Amino acid sequence: MFEAWTLKKRLTLTFAAILATACALLGVALVNNARLGDTVRWNTHTYKVLAESETMLLSMVNIETGLRGFVAAGDEKFLEPFNQGQEGFATAFEQARTLTSDNPAQQARLETLKASYSQFMDVARGLIALRRDVTLGKVQVETLLEAFAAGKDKAAMDAFRAGKAEFSKVESDLLAGRQTSLAATMSATTYTLAIGGAVLVSLTVLLGLALTRSVFRQLGAEPGEAATTVDAVARGDLTVKIALRPGDTRSLMAGLAGMRDALVRVVSEVRSNSENVASASAQIAQGNQDLSGRTEQQASALQQTAATMEELGTTVRNNADNAKQANQLAQSASAVAIKGGDVVGKVVTTMQDINASSRKIGDIISVIDGIAFQTNILALNAAVEAARAGEQGRGFAVVASEVRSLAQRSAEAAKEIKTLIGRSVEQVTLGTGLVDEAGQTMEEIVTSIRRVTDIVAEISSASVEQSTGVQQVGEAVSQMDRTTQQNAALVEESAAAADSLKGQAEHLVQAVAVFKL
Repeated sequence: MFEAWTLKKRLTLTFAAILATACALLGVALVNNARLGDTVRWNTHTYKVLAESETMLLSMVNIETGLRGFVAAGDEKFLEPFNQGQEGFATAFEQARTLTSDNPAQQARLETLKASYSQFMDVARGLIALRRDVTLGKVQVETLLEAFAAGKDKAAMDAFRAGKAEFSKVESDLLAGRQTSLAATMSATTYTLAIGGAVLVSLTVLLGLALTRSVFRQLGAEPGEAATTVDAVARGDLTVKIALRPGDTRSLMAGLAGMRDALVRVVSEVRSNSENVASASAQIAQGNQDLSGRTEQQASALQQTAATMEELGTTVRNNADNAKQANQLAQSASAVAIKGGDVVGKVVTTMQDINASSRKIGDIISVIDGIAFQTNILALNAAVEAARAGEQGRGFAVVASEVRSLAQRSAEAAKEIKTLIGRSVEQVTLGTGLVDEAGQTMEEIVTSIRRVTDIVAEISSASVEQSTGVQQVGEAVSQMDRTTQQNAALVEESAAAADSLKGQAEHLVQAVAVFKL
């Protein structure tokens, strides 16, 4: 049934099925992604609640630390963490109460924590007041120790810790439950996308194969092959080969093969009849033209003979001129070649001299530089020895100074030689220019040789034209002799050709009648 549908319907249904499957997968992915987003947001909310609970506990620890420090030392600076802890607790408590506003049970636990905090603060404030009285001498230290030893502050702190642990445990349990749900949702999403992707790929492959198979059976070959066949037939090439599957009688290629065979039969018959008609018509037309224009042909033949002789003379003159020009160009090319050889020789000699000079100068510089360096070292050593010798080595020191001066002048000479090397480099540049000139000269040689070749070709062509002209003269003379003899035979040939033309025309009409216009 699939192959009975139109190609448009098959393509539409195939892509619709693939698109529907893809949309379903996308919908599932979007829904699960929304669930994952909600879970992540709630987890973030829980982390904030846990953080605030830890802040409350830390604030209580700071309060307890400040209280114990003040009770022990009586210094007001120990109350700074006490006061900071109260501020931190108040802020964290309000944040936690706001974050858990949707959970009445947690709100109740927060109120329990607030009660434990208030109880601890009442005990703490009493101890602080008692410690200040001890400092002022109003109360004995034993009274403070008895109040502190009663452990009311510790009992309140333990109650707060227990309430905080219960509060955090509830939030941790909620977080763990959502983590489990998150893992399950992610697993389900992965499984669904994997199965759906496999289904989508399988559906795409199956529908693609089915569509390809049906279209291929309908076409009978690749679309490009069908287009090539149609293009060949449109150009009039009926020898194109059309390969068909066994039993293929309904495909496009089968139809093209049948059309080609029918066209071959019709065109063959039409071509045969048309050629016969054309031949007969040409014979009649040629005969009539020959009969009416024989005299004109004779005159034309004579004129053609004269014109051919004139062209022959012109061609001969051109050949002579071209030969002279070729000789001149050959001489010029020879002179240019000699010039190029001289220039190249000069360049080679110059470059060799420059290279030799550069090498010698480099060797001399190396020797001078080494001598100057060693002389300088010896002069320094001599100066040191002269200094050690004192008055006895004064003359030796003067000699060492002179030697050192000679070493410095040697170094300066080396610098001058480097300048000479720079000039040598300029000579190398000049040599490069000569090489370029030699290259241009050689290009001129090549151009001249090409021109010589072209002229020789013209000479050859002119020779061919001379031969052709001579041949035309011979043919024109022969034609004038045959024209008179053919005039009588042309009348009989004209009548026979007319009868043949009539019969061939009837066959041509019958062959063309099979086409509908």
